[in-house]
Amino acid sequence: MPPTAPDGILFGIYPGGVTGDDAGSLADGPPDDPARVSRALDHLQGRPGRPFLVRAYTAFTDDTRPGGPHATATPAAAARYAVRGRRLDLVAQYRSAAGDVDGYCVFLRELVEQYGGVTSTLQVTEEPNITSNPTLDGYYPAVHEAIVRGVSAVKARALELGHTHLRVGFNTTPLFGPAASFVTDLTHRGGERFVADLDYVGLDFFPDVFRPVAASDLADAVEGLLRHHRDAVLTPAGLGHLPLHITEHGWPTGPDRSPQRQADVVETVVRVVAARSQQLGLSGYTHFALRDADSAKPGLFHQFGLTTDDYAPKPAFTTMRTLVDRFSV
Repeated sequence: MPPTAPDGILFGIYPGGVTGDDAGSLADGPPDDPARVSRALDHLQGRPGRPFLVRAYTAFTDDTRPGGPHATATPAAAARYAVRGRRLDLVAQYRSAAGDVDGYCVFLRELVEQYGGVTSTLQVTEEPNITSNPTLDGYYPAVHEAIVRGVSAVKARALELGHTHLRVGFNTTPLFGPAASFVTDLTHRGGERFVADLDYVGLDFFPDVFRPVAASDLADAVEGLLRHHRDAVLTPAGLGHLPLHITEHGWPTGPDRSPQRQADVVETVVRVVAARSQQLGLSGYTHFALRDADSAKPGLFHQFGLTTDDYAPKPAFTTMRTLVDRFSV
């Protein structure tokens, strides 16, 4: 049976202007404007004090030195946005070509020390099931060990510091066929301690972005994918009791991708998540992204934003604001 979900969804958004692409590069453009980011976050959050996550990314590499402080890569200085009830959804990427899991665990403990007071969720690695892209963590050796040991390192340090509010998890993209064993492999490797230390599992998914889905079929496709992840991936791995958080979802505008279609996709996906939150144990939804990386470029990875790169709202921005007001915890 899935876990009991809270009454409402914990919403969040990634507010940075950098997006990874499928070739191992980064799509970027104009620099972030912190004042405009803050105003947009205030507007989406709606009510000061309403729980709302600000997704931020930082990374451990073979050049990372212990002792910190460790800056967020994107958005820069992310802790400035963790105000008025907002908290960080901090992603700690693992990019060690040397497979330095010991160093990664030190890095994670230092992240808890530095950001634990303003962080609600700390995600250990990013899309570790993807092995072909050097911007994602599955490309690097010993990533399974990094997840298992990293989760427990975060949990132990958080408890030592009294950060009982901090939840730790990991995420994947959708897993089908033999790839569905990725999570089972983790629980076999980590055993009871790993399972006990986990607070949630995340899912990055982008329906109708990389494979087209007819508008009339989108709601059923989203529900089917979420059911599959719960029933065929998490439950066989012994994680069926954990909340599932949508850690990245978005739909880009661009040539043949209209702003109104973006708004429709966002509304359809969020309404499915809200309608099935209790049944499927869906705890939250984080949108990717607040702003375009570069609105002047037509590439698929440049226009994921709810706003343009100068923070002019697209129709989906208003849609998201309405959805937060309707379905938020």
